Amino acid sequence: MIEVMLQMFCSFFGTMMFSTLFNVQRRYYFGCGLAGMLGWMGYYLAQPYLSSAVCCFIGTVMIMLSSRIMATRLKCPITVFLIAGIFPIVPGARVYHTAYNLVAGDMIAAASYGLSALQDAFGIVLGIVCVLSLPGSWFGNKNQRNRNEN
Repeated sequence: MIEVMLQMFCSFFGTMMFSTLFNVQRRYYFGCGLAGMLGWMGYYLAQPYLSSAVCCFIGTVMIMLSSRIMATRLKCPITVFLIAGIFPIVPGARVYHTAYNLVAGDMIAAASYGLSALQDAFGIVLGIVCVLSLPGSWFGNKNQRNRNEN
């Protein structure tokens, strides 16, 4: 239980601090941290049972759902929360190990890490596309609702 709380704390504050690098306005820091925390919790809790790519998909879906809701409520672009929120689940270590093994000459390990990184990236992209394809009216977007009524 303590480990889960520590994971939540670190993912929340890590994402919130990462959003400062992108010059996100102060009023959106909490939302960025919340999106990152929800995404990491989805990834972290699914990790013992599913593959890394599926965990990335689940985490990204949670980030996208929370980002769409917050973007509608706070009247700002969804990318404010998406870019910062996706930070905890980006497969940066796998990309690093791919490059390292390429330079070291271990092509089998490089191919293994590279394929794993591509699978994770595909899971992230699929999660973004799935949630973006949902109608805006589901998230309280009044403009989307008015367009559908006409």
